[in-house]
Amino acid sequence: MKLLKLIANLGYGSRKDVAAMFREGRITDAEGEVLYADDKVGHEAVRVDGEPLDPPAGMVLMLHKPTGYTCSTKDPGRIVYDLLPPRFRLRSPLLSTVGRLDRDTSGLLMLTDDGALLHRIVSPKAKLSKVYEATLAGDLRGDEGEVFASGTLMLESETTPLAPAHMETVDARHARLTLTEGRYHQVRRMFAAVGNHVEALHRSRIGGLALDGLPPGEWRLLGADDIARLFGEPG
Repeated sequence: MKLLKLIANLGYGSRKDVAAMFREGRITDAEGEVLYADDKVGHEAVRVDGEPLDPPAGMVLMLHKPTGYTCSTKDPGRIVYDLLPPRFRLRSPLLSTVGRLDRDTSGLLMLTDDGALLHRIVSPKAKLSKVYEATLAGDLRGDEGEVFASGTLMLESETTPLAPAHMETVDARHARLTLTEGRYHQVRRMFAAVGNHVEALHRSRIGGLALDGLPPGEWRLLGADDIARLFGEPG
């Protein structure tokens, strides 16, 4: 791929914008030598304004999503892309969220422009576990864990029962729920089905991948070891 197209696809600007960056000498190699649009240089050797290029297509990152942000590119309010470098929204292929967390749910959210990996993660066949911490409006009554683990719980307006889910009681109004599927507002609807209401919801883990102290609103790139840990594969 030509250098100009590569840099444009990474979201640094339109091809016209990137051509101007070349003319202005803003694109160099690692030693600071000015590059030209038709130069053939490895991705890792290119610098824009002295900084290394963003990762090529296949980038994966995790974000600690705060509440109040939506997983959308068009919502008029705050969106998760506001927490990332602006050029990430302009990448081609598109950087997409891997599943969604609703506006009022915080926690681990993955984004990638690798369509095959995205499909592998969200596919029901993967049965990747997702762990949620729920704060409830009312006290647990005591039988929720049994109901959720039964594999017979039917959510309103659905025709297929939920897969068995594991619940741990943290205290009277806090529960930790592990799911292997991802239906719309599933945790909130599960507790509604047993007569309770979720006041706060946080996703702490997907597969073998956890936030590991990443602060709210912050993000980090994921490498091959992280992806292997996600699927529980040897590192």
